[in-house]
Amino acid sequence: MTQLLYGLMSVGALVVCVIPHEVAHGYVAWKLGDPTAKAAGRLTLNPIPHIDPIGSVLLPLGLLLLQRFAGFPVVFGWAKPIPVNPYYFRDTWGGMLYVSLAGPAANVLMALAAAAVGRGLVAVGVTNTYVLAFLALVVLLSLLLALFNLLPVPPLDGSKVLAYFLPVRWRIALLRWEQFGFAIIFALLLLGVLQLVFQGAESIAFRLVGVRWALLSRLWG
Repeated sequence: MTQLLYGLMSVGALVVCVIPHEVAHGYVAWKLGDPTAKAAGRLTLNPIPHIDPIGSVLLPLGLLLLQRFAGFPVVFGWAKPIPVNPYYFRDTWGGMLYVSLAGPAANVLMALAAAAVGRGLVAVGVTNTYVLAFLALVVLLSLLLALFNLLPVPPLDGSKVLAYFLPVRWRIALLRWEQFGFAIIFALLLLGVLQLVFQGAESIAFRLVGVRWALLSRLWG
């Protein structure tokens, strides 16, 4: 499998992974009383309303070029953040805790589901390299999104989770850093944090995929 084809499949798998992540945020917020995402038409699996110019287009294309010419290990990105108004929640901080955990939880469930489908296909003798590779990418990128978003750094989901357990004045101080969100994420990329997260996601993905599937899909080994 060529690097270019692998990169294009990565972009497709990324779209499959990021949309349910955002929809899960909005769905849980809606169930907790916040109609904002639903009113904005964001509780849909249609990718168009979720496209973010930087996270959904420029960054994945840039990383795809880095992968093609410099061997960068993964194509990464994000969708347009789901609008949430925590003042609709009966418990503002508790509501944000559940909403923030919903996205990573959706990705973990997606990884488990894709792994189950892939293992089932391998068990019945389906050995199509492209199908197995795509499912393996969904497993890997779902885990990568879950782990990366759980980092306790604004504006990632982990910062809202951390805020729930902090004193009020510390919560506010932490969330004020959200205005520097893109700069923080870019710094994490430069510092190699994403590489560490990728290695952790890859290790878990390998266990879910198993040696036989990994060899058949030619992603590992």
